[in-house]
Amino acid sequence: MIGVIGAGRIGTMVARHLARAGHDVVISFSRDQDRLNATADEIGARAGTPQEAANADVVVLSIPWTAIDDLVAQVDLDGKVVVDTTNQFGAGGLEEIPDGLTAAQLNQRRMPGARLVKSFNTLTAGFQASESGRPADRRVVQWVCGDDDEAKAQVAQLIRDAGFEPFDVGGLADAAVMEAPRREGAVYGEEYRPADARAVVETVRAGRPIPPTPSYE
Repeated sequence: MIGVIGAGRIGTMVARHLARAGHDVVISFSRDQDRLNATADEIGARAGTPQEAANADVVVLSIPWTAIDDLVAQVDLDGKVVVDTTNQFGAGGLEEIPDGLTAAQLNQRRMPGARLVKSFNTLTAGFQASESGRPADRRVVQWVCGDDDEAKAQVAQLIRDAGFEPFDVGGLADAAVMEAPRREGAVYGEEYRPADARAVVETVRAGRPIPPTPSYE
């Protein structure tokens, strides 16, 4: 079972793709229960509570950055594979990350028992919704990072099930290249395909600047 905490654009998009692939999906975290029920019916998922979603085998976290602390105080994520789709935007814009951490490292600190994997955060929900399932050589890349190799392997398979191609940039300390904001030398906000993604992974792991963003017709 896949639990999705967050019924906004990204959470609903991920839930839709995974339900379409045959996964049992529970979607949660909405102020409007009727709307949540309607969304779940429309995408082939089930509506539930955040804790019901947190009881799943894999939990997709897709809520506002400023709501994460309150959420993790209410649900038990200990030992869970958590797919962190969030970006560090608050009411005033980009939030400052303390202690030289990446945003992914900070979220792991906020969820110390979780097996956190960062993904599904670099592209808009609309683009991801419309471009999944392309032929293999043109598939949209979903970047992945995390400190738990087994958890990353599980998430990579879900990415393939959703119609994308996973590429692992390393551990949570390497997440900056895939985190907001959109800027030169980062993959955030940019489309990549498998052939170009390999070069990105090689340069990130070697500690070199990534190649220029490719342009596709």
